[in-house]
Amino acid sequence: MFNFEDANKTSKETLDAVLKSYSAWTKAFQAIATEAADYSKKAFGDSVAHVEKISTVKSVEAAFELQTKYVKSAYEGYVAEATKLGEMYADLAKDVYKPLQAPVAKATAAVRSAVA
Repeated sequence: MFNFEDANKTSKETLDAVLKSYSAWTKAFQAIATEAADYSKKAFGDSVAHVEKISTVKSVEAAFELQTKYVKSAYEGYVAEATKLGEMYADLAKDVYKPLQAPVAKATAAVRSAVA
């Protein structure tokens, strides 16, 4: 028989889990956006500094060496940042799912017992 008290309790637990999940989602996306903005500012600043340096170089060899160092540094920085953002997105997925894990498991168990 349908029990309104159990349904109400389950509904509250599920809503609480969804709100916790949403909170984790917004915090993680805010952290990701901040990280991306900080990296963009740093990369732009490094680019401007590089253009200023390379514009004062007197020889082609020195310009080539400076450009090579800059490209290597920029690439390594990009790879490191992409790795960091990838980890942040993976953590986001884990943190968002964590509050929903118990209600989903409970609902799955209830469906399995009803079918069996």
